[in-house]
Amino acid sequence: MRIGIITPPFISVPPTRYGGTELFVAHLAEGLQDRGHEVTVYATGDSRVRCRVKSRYAESQWPIRDPVAAQLRNHDHTGWAMADAVRSADILHVNDCVALPFTLLVDQPVVLTLHHPNEPVLAEFYAKYPAVHYVAISAFQATRMGIEATVVYHGIDTSEYAFSAAKQDYLVFLGRMAPCKGAHLAIQAARRSGLRLILAGEIQPTFRDYWERDVRPLVDGDRVQYVGEADKRLKNALLGQARALLFPIQWDEPFGLVMIEAMACGTPVLALPGGSVPEIVRDGVTGWICRDVADMADRVPSLGALDPASCRSWVEERFSCARMVDGYLDVYEHALRRAGSRGPELAATA
Repeated sequence: MRIGIITPPFISVPPTRYGGTELFVAHLAEGLQDRGHEVTVYATGDSRVRCRVKSRYAESQWPIRDPVAAQLRNHDHTGWAMADAVRSADILHVNDCVALPFTLLVDQPVVLTLHHPNEPVLAEFYAKYPAVHYVAISAFQATRMGIEATVVYHGIDTSEYAFSAAKQDYLVFLGRMAPCKGAHLAIQAARRSGLRLILAGEIQPTFRDYWERDVRPLVDGDRVQYVGEADKRLKNALLGQARALLFPIQWDEPFGLVMIEAMACGTPVLALPGGSVPEIVRDGVTGWICRDVADMADRVPSLGALDPASCRSWVEERFSCARMVDGYLDVYEHALRRAGSRGPELAATA
């Protein structure tokens, strides 16, 4: 099967630091390539994914500072990528709603992975394109989109995550410094628990005020430390040695990739019950789904009862790359069969 995967033109695939969608694309593209499929990823030119890469923009451009210029770049890249992909791909896999109007100009089936929580304006937009095959990244997300969508969980290559059964006396928060991610609540929970907290993540210009007002004043360099953005090496070190990942989410998170990254390292998750959390955290086995910040802190003494090996095996069983690739191949094959019923010449190329 020849597959064209199109990503927004802002962050390299895989990302060097921030970039959940781009990490997903890297794992999926390489998994498909390893199965013998011909994969082309349309991304920035500094991408290093292990398959063919085509680019219109040589370098990543993140964070976005000029929204208008960014929209123009995204439309330009997406239109170019789809025009190029239709020359050789059997199926197009897009990851941004910007691509939808272009689907009217292509004959190949199109798959769109939904990477965001439910927003009515987007649901209305999706409904205009019923021929597109939508993929939700959690059952929670799928039930709230108002469109037909297949659920395929994100998967990771656990060989890239260092398992550690030995832990040090600190908790970790890894994510954007944004109110919806709850870094300020992670600090509250850590203080109540008596353990140190290490914060890692991007400070985006949009949320600079939140950082300066609600987080930075609480970072003392001792009990609460901020270490900047985490690359793969630092992420492994922080997650692997922590007693737990704190995930005090304040929105309906559609997936939460960092949770499975932590569990792959053998580290349990203490999370608030937003969005997909109950699908990802196996309560009482790979972490605890907590009522509030106080409950999160109260769970810390019981972390020793959770088996790091069980955290790792849960990810291998439920959130592996292999399982994710299987899910997308099912979606692609269904899309090609449906397209074949309208035009046998397309199905014959798969």
